Amino acid sequence: MEQHTINLLGMTRAQLEAHFVAMGEKPFRAAQVLKWIHARGVTDIDQMTDLSKALREKLKATSVLTVPEVVYDATAKDGTRKWVMRLPGGSSIETVYIPEERRGTLCVSSQIGCALDCSFCSTGKQGFNRDLSAAEIIGQVWVAAKAFDDLSGKRERRITNVVMMGMGEPLLNFDNVIAAMNLMMEDNAYGISKRRVTLSTSGVVPAIRQLAGHTDVSLALSLHAPNDPLRDQLVPVNKKYGIAETLNACNQYLSSLSDKRVLTVEYTLMSGVNDTPELAHELADLLRDTPCKINLIPFNPFPNSGYERPSNNRVHRFRDVLMAAGYNVTTRKTRGDDIDAACGQLVGKVEDLTRRSERFIKAVEIGSTAADLAKKRGKRV
Repeated sequence: MEQHTINLLGMTRAQLEAHFVAMGEKPFRAAQVLKWIHARGVTDIDQMTDLSKALREKLKATSVLTVPEVVYDATAKDGTRKWVMRLPGGSSIETVYIPEERRGTLCVSSQIGCALDCSFCSTGKQGFNRDLSAAEIIGQVWVAAKAFDDLSGKRERRITNVVMMGMGEPLLNFDNVIAAMNLMMEDNAYGISKRRVTLSTSGVVPAIRQLAGHTDVSLALSLHAPNDPLRDQLVPVNKKYGIAETLNACNQYLSSLSDKRVLTVEYTLMSGVNDTPELAHELADLLRDTPCKINLIPFNPFPNSGYERPSNNRVHRFRDVLMAAGYNVTTRKTRGDDIDAACGQLVGKVEDLTRRSERFIKAVEIGSTAADLAKKRGKRV
């Protein structure tokens, strides 16, 4: 085995057990190492004092323990905290912690940039570089948890929820995201409830259908439109997997779970685009056979998007139609926008391999906004 190729940070319990067995050690050592890394925040193998010195030397000879490098750490006026982490190759990702009265939610990235190109999301306009490794995904949780340690080294349980809603489409990085989510729920690591770990997807149907055999986390769908022509403009993956097929796959996954859970439907409201009462009625009809709760997200502006945030009155009218139809509806408060940490604003630094960011910049230079580009795409459908 080549030395120093395995990063212990991203290894699940099963992978660690196999690693120890391959070294001629007992598999229970995996639980000990998981506790040191994730529950105690230790990155120095020599500090793992319930392992023999000989075993520690074996570990150092066969693996590394590397966490992401934090290059920016800021807290907004409302308590929202954002970290920017630089990764090998020079690109960076963003992770956001949102404190609330009874919970603390960490928004985690799965890719450098995003392979999809949703017209209203600034991450998508940065283009795409690569998938994150399992270590780079769980490393974001490690960094955030470590940031809340007190001076004595005691770990506060500040992170009660994790949402895979940061940069990237999680289901296009299936294996690494599943491994990282398993670590989030692992009792010897972070011990977060399966109900409190949520994977958000734009609708990669084949991967949604695979989920049931690999995890039982909660599921969210970035819908944003109640019909295919409009969603084709806003969420390009819809041209491949339409709304009916996507909702069917989501319902199949939910029915596979042992407990009763509902789909979270995310709907970003953009003024004059998808926020009319007529579309709210259409959305209510569309979701009638899908057990769900609806999360309305007023659009968070970014430069040259061409979209505008709807007025509070328009948001309330849209919400009221859904509530009158019997849906559980919440309107997401804009959090952390003074440090560009609000939903849809995460950009990091992406060494774009798709040239999408280059095309977007050129379009802006000739007077086309993201909304204009979306409309043009829609006309070609």
